[in-house]
Amino acid sequence: MKDKLEELVIRARKIVMNETQLREQRRSFAYGNTHIENERITKEMVAEADRKIEMRNKS
Repeated sequence: MKDKLEELVIRARKIVMNETQLREQRRSFAYGNTHIENERITKEMVAEADRKIEMRNKS
């Protein structure tokens, strides 16, 4: 089991995500963590917050 896990970690380190994949990963992480604390949080709310942050960072 340890060898398989170690192999997966090595393979995962080599993955390079594009901008769209990074955005989806970020949103998924944010939703998963915030929804645990507040079940009223929706994926749409997280997506909207992410869009606002992206717009602010582009300015």
